[in-house]
Amino acid sequence: MTDAQTDRQTAALKIATFNVNSINARLDRVLEWLADAQPDVALLQELKCQEADFPLLAFESAGYQSAVFGQKSYNGVAILSKHPIKDVRRGLPGDAEDEQARYIEATIQGLRVASIYLPNGNPTDGPKYPYKLAWMARLRDHIRDSLLPTEAPLVLGGDYNICPSDDDVYDPVGWADDALCRPESRARFRALLNLGLTEAWKALHPTEAHHYSYWDYVRGRWQKDEGVRIDHFLLSPQAADRLLECEIDKTPRGKEKPSDHTPVWCALAA
Repeated sequence: MTDAQTDRQTAALKIATFNVNSINARLDRVLEWLADAQPDVALLQELKCQEADFPLLAFESAGYQSAVFGQKSYNGVAILSKHPIKDVRRGLPGDAEDEQARYIEATIQGLRVASIYLPNGNPTDGPKYPYKLAWMARLRDHIRDSLLPTEAPLVLGGDYNICPSDDDVYDPVGWADDALCRPESRARFRALLNLGLTEAWKALHPTEAHHYSYWDYVRGRWQKDEGVRIDHFLLSPQAADRLLECEIDKTPRGKEKPSDHTPVWCALAA
């Protein structure tokens, strides 16, 4: 690595996304990860708590400000940052009756960042799958109509509950009818990319396959590396131009009592 490359990485902003699968149940693991990985910004999903029950003081002690959009027992998203968090928006526009806490966005260091917990959509023969597809359509509309026109660097990170291709699932045949892999779901994901967004991990690992960010707790999925890649960063052109790195950090998944997800992080040049 040249001195110039080292200087760029030192000045980079490190942003991570992590579905924690209950923030209060995994607090020790999350604090341990923050201390080890030292992201400047951490986008959290599946908090499973209301804002009043979010461990705000624990994160303040670790050096992070917090913006939270919580919900009792389910869903919930948050943004942690070592830098000031400004202009927070809670909730995805487009459906006034949607009370699920799945989206929060804010401005940090000149970036517009969002933490996303996209609906799972299973079972597909009930109302959850149409909700997933409609939610993705609303996300696309919001990005197209409200976020991209500002021309601010945009980082959309989170649990998208989408395997973009068969390369992102350990058993493509067995998962073909799952909401994470169905053609309609993948088409909605491509529609996001067609706005001009870049999927950060794939951009830097174009030929790599079968790297995962989620492993179910059952049947030894983690031990057998039978997972899916569903945690992603989508970047606007202004952010993609600054992309230096994007990696999957598998270390937290191997800890005691982990989340079933593991963090994904990217670094953007300052």
